[in-house]
Amino acid sequence: HPCRWKYAVVEENRPGQYMPVYENERGTYIFNSKDLCMIEHIPELIEAGIDSFKIEGRMKTALYVATVARTYRLAIDDFLKDPELYKSRIPFYKSEISKCTYRQYTTGFFFGKPDENTQIYESNTYIKEYTYLGIVGDMNEEGLYNIEQRNKFSVGEQIEVMRPDGENIQVTVKRITDDKGKDMESCPHPKQQLYIDLGVKLDRYDILRRKEE
Repeated sequence: HPCRWKYAVVEENRPGQYMPVYENERGTYIFNSKDLCMIEHIPELIEAGIDSFKIEGRMKTALYVATVARTYRLAIDDFLKDPELYKSRIPFYKSEISKCTYRQYTTGFFFGKPDENTQIYESNTYIKEYTYLGIVGDMNEEGLYNIEQRNKFSVGEQIEVMRPDGENIQVTVKRITDDKGKDMESCPHPKQQLYIDLGVKLDRYDILRRKEE
């Protein structure tokens, strides 16, 4: 992809003399665009005849793909059901879209040629408001739910269950065990198979996330 290639500057009177460009030790951010977001413009997209939306999920977490796909699905369904309902819920959609890791938002080329405000020049830092903890699997005979952990969390911690239907549930972690049934106060090892009790009924493929301060 062109944004990942290396570039140099050539002055027109000195062909063949390539001058490197540096902003910091990581290189430059010449092609460091903000992320595309059209959640506020679903009516324009549908009225333009678009009937299929692709979510860019390459090199993204399951939390990112689930958050973005779910939010656009809700926005599209709300608009088709009642345009006023969609309009009233725009703040909710924007809030949800901001719960994945992102790099500020822009509408890109949809409404004309982008200007300098669509680029990020000072850094390549992502905005991260929520941390992905895992996806819910099956329930065992004790009534605990299996997850493959992705980031550390602890007993007593407040986390959020993200459901496919758009509902978000605030819960407290009541119990964690390893795959042998041994109780744990926290789970620091990525991809560890765990069983958890959150005090609520969970469904397969519910996503667990935590709001960061």
